[in-house]
Amino acid sequence: MPNSKYVFVTGGVTSSLGKGIISASLAKLLQARGLRTTIQKFDPYINVDPGTLNPYEHGECYVTDDGAETDLDLGHYERFLNVKTSQANNVTTGRIYQSVIEKERRGDFLGKTVQVIPHITNEIKARMQLLGKGDEHDVVITEIGGTVGDIESLPYIEAVRQLRWELGRENCVVIHLTLVPFLSAAKELKTKPTQHSVKTLMESGINADVLVCRTEHELSDDLRKKLALFCNVEQEAVIQSIDAETIYDVPILMHEEGLDQVVMKRLGIELDNQPDLTQWQNFLKRHKNPKSSVTIGLIGKYVELQDSYKSILESFVHAGAANEVEVKVVPIHSSYLEEKDVQEKIANLDGILVAPGFGERGIEGKINAIKYVREHQIPFFGICLGMQMAVIEYARNVLQLLAANSVEMDADTPHPVISLMDEQRNIIQKGGTMRLGAWTCAIEKDTLLHKVYQNDRIEERHRHRYEFNDAYYEQYQAHGMIASGVNPETQLVEAIELPAHPWFVGVQYHPEYSSTVANPHPLFVGFVNACNRYAQSKN
Repeated sequence: MPNSKYVFVTGGVTSSLGKGIISASLAKLLQARGLRTTIQKFDPYINVDPGTLNPYEHGECYVTDDGAETDLDLGHYERFLNVKTSQANNVTTGRIYQSVIEKERRGDFLGKTVQVIPHITNEIKARMQLLGKGDEHDVVITEIGGTVGDIESLPYIEAVRQLRWELGRENCVVIHLTLVPFLSAAKELKTKPTQHSVKTLMESGINADVLVCRTEHELSDDLRKKLALFCNVEQEAVIQSIDAETIYDVPILMHEEGLDQVVMKRLGIELDNQPDLTQWQNFLKRHKNPKSSVTIGLIGKYVELQDSYKSILESFVHAGAANEVEVKVVPIHSSYLEEKDVQEKIANLDGILVAPGFGERGIEGKINAIKYVREHQIPFFGICLGMQMAVIEYARNVLQLLAANSVEMDADTPHPVISLMDEQRNIIQKGGTMRLGAWTCAIEKDTLLHKVYQNDRIEERHRHRYEFNDAYYEQYQAHGMIASGVNPETQLVEAIELPAHPWFVGVQYHPEYSSTVANPHPLFVGFVNACNRYAQSKN
């Protein structure tokens, strides 16, 4: 008997149906019933991790405390469950093959021919059960990336088939998320794509236990009966997932549909209690009934794709609810601010956040925006590259170091106020080689940062190669910019601020990775509060 029960979530018909949100919602419901629940994501691409992927390819790269560069769905898991994930929660085909090949090179297979079955599938099964070992989790939910029928997903589907046989059907549930499209010409919902998707899954030897049907319109009882009959599931296991106002409504909707009850019944878990969603519902109430609103500019390089800054956008949702403020985020491409009048785009905003990123494209636009809000006393928040741009702007326009820059953008700058970390100088490989994961930050007393955190020492997650150059710090301090947070071991600057400004903070780390529904990040809460005060002062 396994120590944990297993739930596998597959997807059909099309990608981007929301497997991550459904997985996180189910996990939240089970957690709210008192079950120790975790989620993991298996991605079928051959990259070892998403760290080297352009955000346009796969959205943001989410970083865990232990320094893993992972899929953005792990952000949903943490935001919903308020439980930290790790390297073990995200596995890619690249990592699977890398591990198998390393074993082959060591001779672990004793001369056997290494094949997809059993060697690749055995590695997948071992990773799938890793979080279920021991006594930490009652339920492990595994999201299988991609769409059923894709060639790259086949080893994962086969691994699930084998695990169901090895662990027993009473210990495994397969949820298939599919699309029931509405044809406007016929004015009806169509079940055929779902039928074909389930058939494809059955051809791989797996019968879905639960169907979660993404739809824009309500599923009638007749439609549910039809889906149950043709897809070989019970009618109670046909779950409607209708378009929701926010992703945070989905756990409530899934509970109303009975998803958690059906899964528990299939797994033989008997609990009489209902999920305690009081805190969740209070959050939703504050989120949907704001007392005021602010408009914040999100200045970045990848604003065309919302998933590029997913954690930042969700952090604003959490902070907005905490302040009972509606946060309207206006995406602004930083390159646009290089060509156009900055005032035209920024003057009416209540604050700006300059987002993380890499490379020189659009940096002058970020610097122009920071100069404007600094001089006009508009709240500013810079994250990672955003902090570095604030340091460069201050050097150029206050310290009068006109050619100041980061060595990332200009290797020959006479004033490298942002420089490459010493331990990064001889690194050639890109994947997994940055300063990653949780690092300690000591906070100076009597600073805005200390007021925000109410703490002398914190830990925050990092993902970068370049740092504030300490050789220039005395000049900055003499001209009014201070380091309000430093790493106690390396003395590297973690945060800067301007005491003379109402709210001007830049941080080298990524606070957006740590914000959850239950614990909105204090920096985002403080920033939204400052934007709200600024908005009120204009009225």
